[in-house]
Amino acid sequence: MSYFTKEELSCQHCGEYKFDEEFLNLLNNIREECGFPFVISSGYRCVEHPIEASKGRVGAHTTGCAVDIAVSGDKALKVLKVAMKHGIKRIGINQKGKGRFIHLDMAEEAFPSPAIWSY
Repeated sequence: MSYFTKEELSCQHCGEYKFDEEFLNLLNNIREECGFPFVISSGYRCVEHPIEASKGRVGAHTTGCAVDIAVSGDKALKVLKVAMKHGIKRIGINQKGKGRFIHLDMAEEAFPSPAIWSY
C-alpha cells in the first residue's frame, strides 16, 4: 500500500516523476508508524526547478530520494524519531514561521552523511 500519489511526489515545476521506489517504501513505513497523514510539500525536483536552479548545485531532491513533509510541533518530533529509527541519516528542519517542514533524504552517496541542518 502507498500513502502517496505520483502527483504529490512529482516535480512541481515540470511534472516529471523520478521518485526512488526504495525511498518510497521507507517513507510509507515511516508514515504507517507515525499514524497520521503526511502533507508532502516537495518530492522529486528536476534540475530546472526554480529552487534547484537557484542553488547553483544539485540538491538531494534531484536524486528522487528526498521529501519535505509539512509538519510542526509534536507531529514533527514524531516524524523525526520514527525516521531516525528507520535509518534516515540526513535531516533538515524548518520549524519557525510559516511553511514549517521536516526534510528527509537518503541521498547519502551524493551528500555528506550523517547530516542535520536547519533552514
